[in-house]
Amino acid sequence: MLPFSFEWVWDMGHIVFHGALWFALNVIGIGLTFCIAKAVYDTMKGKGSSHQ
Repeated sequence: MLPFSFEWVWDMGHIVFHGALWFALNVIGIGLTFCIAKAVYDTMKGKGSSHQ
């Protein structure tokens, strides 16, 4: 069931599940953002290896 469905009821199980889901997605998103920003920063500074 989806949140926009008429049968949706916000009980404790749904609140805990969605809280954990969005927490995990935020952790993954922040980690990916950090890795991409660090890769761009290291590339601009010339700190990375050339792989050649």
